[in-house]
Amino acid sequence: MIKRTNNAFSEFIKSEQASGVILILCLITSLIIANTSANQSFANLLSFKFGYESSGIELKYSLLNWINDGLMAIFFFLIGLEIKSEIIGGHLSSFKIAAVPIFAAVGGAVVPALIFFIFNYGKNTSAGWAIPMATDIAFALGVLSLLGKLVPPALKVLLSTLAVVDDLLAIVVIAIFYSTTLHWLYFAIGAGIFLLLLLTNKLGVKHLAFYIIPGIMLWYFIHHSGIHATIAGVLTALAIPVSSKKGPILEKLAHQLNTPVNFIIMPVFALANTNIHFESNMVNGIMGILGLGIILGLLFGKPIGIMLFAWLIVKFKVGSLPDQISWKHISGMGLLAGIGFTMSLFISLLSFGSSVHNTEAKFAILIASVVAGGVGFVYLKSVLTAKLSN
Repeated sequence: MIKRTNNAFSEFIKSEQASGVILILCLITSLIIANTSANQSFANLLSFKFGYESSGIELKYSLLNWINDGLMAIFFFLIGLEIKSEIIGGHLSSFKIAAVPIFAAVGGAVVPALIFFIFNYGKNTSAGWAIPMATDIAFALGVLSLLGKLVPPALKVLLSTLAVVDDLLAIVVIAIFYSTTLHWLYFAIGAGIFLLLLLTNKLGVKHLAFYIIPGIMLWYFIHHSGIHATIAGVLTALAIPVSSKKGPILEKLAHQLNTPVNFIIMPVFALANTNIHFESNMVNGIMGILGLGIILGLLFGKPIGIMLFAWLIVKFKVGSLPDQISWKHISGMGLLAGIGFTMSLFISLLSFGSSVHNTEAKFAILIASVVAGGVGFVYLKSVLTAKLSN
């Protein structure tokens, strides 16, 4: 009996939807905490500072900062590994193959940002223009995985590639537009460390210690330069060697990080950043320019941008749809891409800090992501079921 239970738990952990389920549970838990008497204690916990600090080194931050700047750098490190893997031998290795999801991702970023900009231009909420650009990989793939064997393998590949490119765009946006005043000395040292990492790779050094240790130093200097520290995770990942005589390094490292990132880092981030305290004026807030910009951007801007840019790239014969994939599949993929959630929450935090705008934005992101996931699931299930019956 115990063995059977352990096997069932092991199968659950290995299943694709497991991380999505845990994310949802952390989301619900965070919402419950935020709206009970435990809220203040939880806030005190998140604001608790720890680390090391001296005249020359500053590494003492609140728990929330360690989560958002430290743990999230590991998340982006994994994203960087996936991006490099796709570029070298995956779906981004051939431009013809990758053109549709790459350009679809661009459309899925530009159109939502434009919708938000139209609603918020000239207002004090305009800083959040990048919030609806994001797609949450874990939730989008988690919802898709709930459809099981109905999903054509090519559709999962397209959504995965789109989400990877979407994350790359988000990383670039964060690095360029959501950084504080640039400190050139720290930036120069960080750039030097990155060049050293690339040189280390070029010289054929395979031991991961020669990348991880400088990568931690890179995080420190990037963090203090004013550029958001998460970019250090991507830069370090891009320098990691692909393989050695002992086998694949990149693939093995990504595989090792999948579990802690999906089952610890992302749930912890969701738990720490979804603590929305519901207030009577929040409903009015989401009907204002900020909420409408986010909700319309995610629910309509995402699928419209993805469909439009994908159609244009196929129309001009730069790319083509894979076999067994129709435009209905692409529109369903566009709907699921409207699940912004964790990445949108992250950008909202960078945009508004702990202000009331961040609270309103969180609520709008939550509503839009739940609706996008639900509508996308129902629509794709109907499309895939209809195709199966034919």
